[in-house]
Amino acid sequence: MNNNQDHFKFSTGVIAYPVFFVLTIWLVFWFEVRFGFNFSKYGIYPQTFKGLRGLFLSPFLHGSIQHLYHNSIPLFVLSMALFYFYRPIAWKVIFYGIIVSGFLTWCIGRPSYHIGASGLIYVLVSFIFFKGVFAKHYRLVALSLLVIFLYGSMIWYALPLEEGVSWEGHLSGLITGLLFAFIFRKAIAKPKKYVWEEPHYNEDDDPFLKHFDENGNFIETIEPEPEQEQPKVNYTFKKNKE
Repeated sequence: MNNNQDHFKFSTGVIAYPVFFVLTIWLVFWFEVRFGFNFSKYGIYPQTFKGLRGLFLSPFLHGSIQHLYHNSIPLFVLSMALFYFYRPIAWKVIFYGIIVSGFLTWCIGRPSYHIGASGLIYVLVSFIFFKGVFAKHYRLVALSLLVIFLYGSMIWYALPLEEGVSWEGHLSGLITGLLFAFIFRKAIAKPKKYVWEEPHYNEDDDPFLKHFDENGNFIETIEPEPEQEQPKVNYTFKKNKE
């Protein structure tokens, strides 16, 4: 397993990959508007064989400029956090997150085309929050709290409260993120363990604790341990007689 330095390491991909993803969905929308296409039919249409193609295509499709704009910022921020804090598993979370959340949407969704990157966004929100809680690493816990502060209100859109919103896709994303937090539980940075937390730690060998007696009182002088007498080795030489 990689150490903490491998997990929290900045690279160009931390910014480049999210920028590329966001630019791609904007280019797809621009292509639709510029040439008069409507790719909504390539989204997820639940419980139909043809609708399965939306598992891979729906995150790149959006119904309006407002829909696209509201998804772009959280997608960029959350994916950037994913590539920085969870770089070894970032691509797995994104790729399998799109497929699994899309398939769940296909299973439970209403008979309509479900499009947009919001399902992936909910995967990232759920995954980053629960992973930080499970890790108990101070950086990841802080990231979890920040995600809840910024996007905690999104939980309400996983309920059927607003017409025209794919709450099924949002709910599928939340479930998928929680599932991945368990599946990738070992692929996370571990909190640093101090010497006294190690199982082989012995208080009698601790040089700091030797300055205190059994009652916790400070000992001004410590008697040096007697040096062990080194064994003497004698060499003898014998000349050969000619």
